[in-house]
Amino acid sequence: MRFISPKTDFAFKKIFGSDQSKDILISFLNAMIYSGNSVIQDLEIIDPYSAGDVVDLKDTYLDVKAVLEDQTTVIIEMQLWNVEAFEKRVVYNLCKTYGNQLKSGQGYFDLNPVIALTITDFKLFPSTEKVISCFYFQEEEDHLPYQENELKLVFVELPKFTKQLEELDSVIDKWIFFIKEAPNLEIIPDQLREIPQLEQALTIANQAGLSVSEVEKLRKQEMALEDARRAWSFAKREGREEGREEGRLEGKRNLLLGLLESRFGQLTRNANALIEALTNQDLDRLSKAIWDFNTSEDLLNWLQEHSN
Repeated sequence: MRFISPKTDFAFKKIFGSDQSKDILISFLNAMIYSGNSVIQDLEIIDPYSAGDVVDLKDTYLDVKAVLEDQTTVIIEMQLWNVEAFEKRVVYNLCKTYGNQLKSGQGYFDLNPVIALTITDFKLFPSTEKVISCFYFQEEEDHLPYQENELKLVFVELPKFTKQLEELDSVIDKWIFFIKEAPNLEIIPDQLREIPQLEQALTIANQAGLSVSEVEKLRKQEMALEDARRAWSFAKREGREEGREEGRLEGKRNLLLGLLESRFGQLTRNANALIEALTNQDLDRLSKAIWDFNTSEDLLNWLQEHSN
């Protein structure tokens, strides 16, 4: 067996956000948000990129979105790199999701809680070794919670999780191990089979069950991600050495040009000019949107929409 990595955009959505993912997502969210307790009994998986949401939640970058039986919304994102303003983006998505619930004529009583679950493939909080960190509003000195269940941020930092297969104790451990180590497995281990939803997730992640087109899409994405990881590291180093914002921007822009040309071939002069004019924030948006483009025309339409 060979298992696809849940860290890729394609795999994460297929495992946690597809039609057969409901029980998987319930188990996963109970583990990550509710310490393994069976708080969530039912949910509805929603396309986070539906037309209405895209207008209101510009550039959400969300991977999966679900509404729980108590009407709490959970927005989930897998983030591979600590890009500029990433922390602000997480807060923005949380607040916009909360505020966009109200339609014309509705009152504040109609607002329901929102939880943002973010899984990072980098260390976000170096001052603590906690793998899972949870934040909500509280009073500064006495730590009195304010509307504790209304807005919540949950972060899972994968590099801080170092347990091996034989050390997995809880459903929390096993889900994090799956996210981090799935592509390194050759079989479904007995420790993971003990959780039916995890076995189901690994069955979905089994590359043998993918169609030819899915395998090809995954292969291209994995190759592009690896190229991007190396190029992004180089760009950051180049920017630090030059000590100039222009150096960081140029490195990031060259990375994206390479990725786009690997997918669509030589870009037109117009596309190159539009990419050259993108701001640092827009370059970050393009790095996420790139996987949604099927043709060079899709790319050009996106660039024209985001041109100044």
